[in-house]
Amino acid sequence: MIDGMLSQLSQWLRGEGLESEIVISCRIRLARNLSGYPFMARATETDRRGISELVQRVSDELFDRSSFYFVDIDSLSSLDRMYLLERQLISRELAESTGTRAAVIDKNESFCIMINEEDHLRIHATTSGFEPMRIWQALNEIDDKLSSLLSYSFHPKLGYLSACPTNVGTGMRASVMLHLPALVVTKEIEKVFRSLQKVNLAIRGLYGENSQPVGDLYQISNQITLGKTESELIATLQNFVPQILNFERQSREFLLKEQSEILLDRCSRAVGLLKTARTIGSVETLHHLSSLRLGINMGLIDNITINDVNRLFLNTQPAHLQKLLGEKLPQNERDVARAKYLQINLGSI
Repeated sequence: MIDGMLSQLSQWLRGEGLESEIVISCRIRLARNLSGYPFMARATETDRRGISELVQRVSDELFDRSSFYFVDIDSLSSLDRMYLLERQLISRELAESTGTRAAVIDKNESFCIMINEEDHLRIHATTSGFEPMRIWQALNEIDDKLSSLLSYSFHPKLGYLSACPTNVGTGMRASVMLHLPALVVTKEIEKVFRSLQKVNLAIRGLYGENSQPVGDLYQISNQITLGKTESELIATLQNFVPQILNFERQSREFLLKEQSEILLDRCSRAVGLLKTARTIGSVETLHHLSSLRLGINMGLIDNITINDVNRLFLNTQPAHLQKLLGEKLPQNERDVARAKYLQINLGSI
């Protein structure tokens, strides 16, 4: 069923929308719990099944059944769970936990409802480029539809109740994924980190909380939800992300004017290694693809597109590579297969 996604780029990697040369994607997530059921830490397996079955019935009623997948996460292989994680559709926690858990996934991959993660529901929507208000409006519509048939745990003073105190209030986590290679090369990225902390914005890696940055990709998101409205949280991103984009562009201009040989060397080495390596790991691949993306955006490489890089980025991830090959491979064989895949797809550069 979910194998059909292989033929399309993930929503977050489509290279479209505003500021897409730096902004990879926007994502907004809402944490919701259902009244009448204990929080997940105290939920029994019977509770978990009841929540999953209820949300499935409601989804069938609210959405066109042909437009989404209802995925029983517990029944998936570990490979398929990692495949959905790599597509940014489910969290690592949902992928790696046990017991009844599921996901309602839009076939266009623009939204997903995770069921029985840290909270009963984690509803999120994603779009490429920098359009947080548009994605919030779309997600708010979905949330309104769900709340018309589901009873949420809500306190008149505290707002939406959540298993984690940091999600109480709006339950919103608004994030933007940025590609910041020039700030990394010029060692200015730490200044950005410090400025974000002053306005209660957190910086995370590719797969969100507790993940490390790879490929010069960083997620910027709000740290608190209590005492702020959804519009205020989005406004904070809208105010500060453009400043980060400006810093990255200034750093790119500096590299081009003052360190052009270093920049050209970084890009040419990346192309050379990706084309000639006989074995290569996924993290090293992302590092070199980051340099390739930078070279394309700065006009240094012109015979490959950003969409080509995005496809390589996704298809060289461990689960995607194995799904494409149709077999499960140990890491050393994956590294060899990844190198061959890159050689074939970069042969014309």
